[in-house]
Formats: sequence, structure tokens, C-alpha cells
Amino acid sequence: MAGLYKALRKSRETTPHGSSKAMYFSLLEAAHIKRAGGPCAGFLAAQLQATRGHSTSMPTQAGQLNSWLAAHNETVGRQYQQYLASRQAGGPRRYFHSKAHALYFLRAVAPTKMVDGAWLYGVTRHWQDTRLASLIRIYLEELGDGAEAMNHVALYRKLLRVNGCDDWKTLDDQFFTQGAVQLALAANTETHLPEVIGFNLGYEQLPLHLLITAYELKELNIDPYYFTLHTTIDNAQTGHAHAAVEAVAEAMPLFGDSRQYMARVLAGVKLNDAGLSTLEIIRQFDLQQEVVRILQAKATIGRFMHANRCEIAGKSINAWLADSDQMVPFLHAMEKTGWIKRHHAPEESPFWKTFAGEKAPMFGVFTAYEQQVLYDWIAGDALENMPMLGRLGRPWRMVEKQGLAREAGKNNPHDNVYDLRTGGRIARLPVSHDFNQDQVSFECHVHSMDDGQALMEFLAGWLSPGKHHTPLGLCATRYFKSYLDSPF
Repeated sequence: MAGLYKALRKSRETTPHGSSKAMYFSLLEAAHIKRAGGPCAGFLAAQLQATRGHSTSMPTQAGQLNSWLAAHNETVGRQYQQYLASRQAGGPRRYFHSKAHALYFLRAVAPTKMVDGAWLYGVTRHWQDTRLASLIRIYLEELGDGAEAMNHVALYRKLLRVNGCDDWKTLDDQFFTQGAVQLALAANTETHLPEVIGFNLGYEQLPLHLLITAYELKELNIDPYYFTLHTTIDNAQTGHAHAAVEAVAEAMPLFGDSRQYMARVLAGVKLNDAGLSTLEIIRQFDLQQEVVRILQAKATIGRFMHANRCEIAGKSINAWLADSDQMVPFLHAMEKTGWIKRHHAPEESPFWKTFAGEKAPMFGVFTAYEQQVLYDWIAGDALENMPMLGRLGRPWRMVEKQGLAREAGKNNPHDNVYDLRTGGRIARLPVSHDFNQDQVSFECHVHSMDDGQALMEFLAGWLSPGKHHTPLGLCATRYFKSYLDSPF
């Protein structure tokens, strides 16, 4: 089975224009993503061609978009009510069989969530063009308007860290395609503005899977706030879904041929289908396969860490771990010798005791996510009968995120917003010390700039997908928004 898994994985490793993963990190880490547009133009063209034949319910006339939006939301709402009725009647979860399954999903979609909103970055260079106002508004709100507690990437990064899923950069190539598309749109906005607008229109529509995901994460003691935020901020009446429709009409005057414009917008909508879908990622989870993958990853170091006297089924543990293809037989050997007692409480298995608990000899070897996978696999058929604390962990604590954001603005000495047109500072410049010299230098440089256009160009560089969630990126976002909103 492990050999088959490797073959299937290898078959999806690359796109016709190279590795999605390599493209992803090349664009994310580029000093100037706009200058990286050329090398990824072929990748973007290939994805547009690959999704060209996909179907969509989006109308081809801009005047029909509001009706389409209303009908879509009504359909999704009715489907969600049907889901809730089935759950209240005792039906099982639709997506996640266990907490390990849900955490697998959080980790697998990380490459996309960690560039949330990236496709709109290119419009920040055109901040003076009122025909792009809705798009810029959406992008700044994706960035939390500079408040870390509301910045979507910062929120997801924290969600990953809390659940031990922050090793997402080791995922296979197939998980990076959608994120690479979003970054490629950011890098090629100058030549693909209608496609950016269309992609945004498709992405900001409320999907049924978002509602169900939030509901089931909460059941599994995983904070659903990142997902519930998107069900509110993307609403069709005043939120991003509505603004996305307005953006289509606002930008249309830029193009002489409205029919061709809408055709390109439609192509952008279809780009949302690039790469693995949410449901494909959920469905491909295999608990046994994930256990094998985790042991294979640990074996690269673990094969040197055990004394030769440590044997299972007459073979040293180092010898078992020396060959990654031996992980399935190794698991069988541990079951046969009683080291693992499947379909029982994991605490009854000696293998579990080697790493679970602060006094365990292998404490810290497995992340929280990896321990959850191993727990669910060992418990097997008895999982749902396990105590809730052991099966789901401690309940997540709901935090009033908006209140947290407001308090951050009041108490954080680095939370500076300065109206560069009127000269009014909302927060004073922090005193320089070893932990904030970059912040002070950044603000001094901002205040030394007299040219508004040059200033906004400089700030826009810090709003890039790879920087906006950093302390300086958040600071730049606050300055950018302050300057943009000034009436002078």
C-alpha cells in the first residue's frame, strides 16, 4: 500500500509548467512579487486553459449578478438547514470522522489559507483609481485593516500553531496549486485584471462547505472562528460577496468591449476550480495512510536514536525504521507483540505511553496533530466510546476577537496610525529599544517621505502576501488605510 501511495503522489507532483510548490514559495518569498509575474505567466495561462471547460452558474451579463448572488445564497441556506435538520435527527457528521480527520484538513488547506486574499494584492498599486475601490476595500479587510487579531493569515497561522499543524510547508505539491494560482494572479494583475476580478467574485461567494466545516470543527473542540468569520464578512448584503459584485461593474469602464471583459471575468471565476477542492481534500483522508506517513517522517532521525537492545518481533527498532517501506509491517509487529492494542483505549498500549505525557521517554517527538492521528488510529472502532477529554482534548476557549482587536489598538505601543496628510498622530512613536528598532526605523522612514505617491508605493510593498501579517506589514497596512481614508 505504501508503494502505491508513493506512485499516486508522484503522479500529481508537478504541473505542465513545473512544481506548484516551487512556484508558490518563489512568489510568496519574492522581494517584489510584481517583478516575478513573467516567470509564472505560463503557469497561470496553463491553469486558465485547464479550467476553461469547467461549468459555472455565473451569468454572462453584469446586470444579472445581484439576482444570481441572491439565488446562490438562498440555495446554500436551504441546503445548510437540511444539514442541520439531519444532525438534529441524530445523523453523523458529514465531513470529519474524527478530530484527526479535521486537523488533517486544517493542515492540508494551509497553503491556500496562508495566502488568503493574495489575488487582490496587485490592485494596491492603483489605490487612486476609484474604479478599484471595492477590490482594495476587500483586500484591506482580508488584512484586518492592520489589526493582527483580525488579519486572516495571522488568524490561520495561530489556528495551525495551537493544533500542532504548523509543519504544512512539508505537504506534497498537489496541495499548493490553488495557492500558487492566487499568488500568480497577484503577480500578473497588470495583464489579468478581469481574471482577478472574476476569481474574487467566485471566491467570495458563500459555499456550503464553509458552513458545515465551522459547525463540525466546533463539535470536535477546534476553534471555528476563522471559518465563521468568513461566513459573516463575506455576506451578500454588505460584505465581500456584495462588494465583489460591485467590483465587476466598477471596473467595466476600463474595458471597451464589455462582452470580452465578462468572458475574462468568467474565466477568472473558473480558476477557483484549480487544484484540489475542499471536498477532495476531505475525502482523500486515510487514517492508516496518515499514520504510516508520520512514522516515515520520524524514521529519518529515529532510526539512529534507539539502543540495539530495543527489539520488536526479533528486530531492532533502528532496523525497522531504517527502511521507510517497513512501516506497515512494523505497525503489524507492534500489534502482534502487544505494543499496540487496537480498538482499545490508547492508554492501554505501551507504544502510546512512550510519548504521551510529560514524563514519557519520547515526550515531544510527536506534534499535537500527530498524537491525535495516532490516538484515533489506535482507538479504532472504540474511538467514539473514549472519554471526551481523551478523544477531543480540552475545549477551545471562545475569545471575543473584535474586542481583542480594539484593545490591541489601545494598549499595543507598536499600534501606530498616523494621518500623513493632516499631521495628526493617533499613537506616539515608541521609544527605541532592542526589540523594536525595526519598527522605529520603519516609521521614521515613512515620516521622512514627502511624496504621497512614493509613500503609498513603499507601503504597498509591505502589504504583499508574504509580509502583510508581520509586525511591519500590519503597521504598513494601518498607514496605508489611514492615508487612503483621509479626505485631504
